[in-house]
Amino acid sequence: MDELTIRQAQHTVDEWIHTYGVRYFSELTNMAVLTEEVGELARIMSRKYGDQSFKPGEPQDPADEMADVLWVLLCLANQTGVDLTDAFRKNLQKKTVRDKDRHKNNPKL
Repeated sequence: MDELTIRQAQHTVDEWIHTYGVRYFSELTNMAVLTEEVGELARIMSRKYGDQSFKPGEPQDPADEMADVLWVLLCLANQTGVDLTDAFRKNLQKKTVRDKDRHKNNPKL
């Protein structure tokens, strides 16, 4: 698969859902699924980079869980009419204006 823009990824997920998935789960169900996927990513991160150790047979690569998180987020965006490309641009601008000097002036960093 070639590189995807965020907008193309949203479209690809929508096509997949309508081709293979029958329909989207409800927004509330997908919010719960997103929470579940973030938890699975957190488990891997806490074991790989934190103080916990892996149990035998547990997945250790965060890539698949990150992709699961992205997938469900793209589903939620599609379901709620959010253009994530536009939302991300606006969010980046907000952060740039708000934080342009904040982190540079943080003695903790």
